[in-house]
Amino acid sequence: MKRRNTIAKEAVLSALMNSRKAMSQSAIEKKISVNADRATIYRILNSFCEDGVIHKIVADDGKQYFALCVKCKEENKLPDNHFHFRCTACETIECLPVMVNFSLPKDYNVERLNCVLVGVCKDCS
Repeated sequence: MKRRNTIAKEAVLSALMNSRKAMSQSAIEKKISVNADRATIYRILNSFCEDGVIHKIVADDGKQYFALCVKCKEENKLPDNHFHFRCTACETIECLPVMVNFSLPKDYNVERLNCVLVGVCKDCS
């Protein structure tokens, strides 16, 4: 579906492109200089998710974060379903740059993965 490009969409996309880590809606709202309310930003983020531009990460605390998919696929060569890491010190979430191996009991097949590991990141260690 062809979507209309707006100044708010460009600002949100720019904020995500300039971030090395996943961002919450409130962090994006603080980064952009465009007048857009919370509902508008969420609509933009959800449309980006639907179009495969970004992916949504639901952290262990229930908060939603958003990351640009291109960075994960091009820089890290990660598949769509990959692990994330939430740092308890700096409160950031990032896509882990390597695959994390896990095993399941026999006859279990993974269709989707939403996994956030929690601890202290390399920058805060």
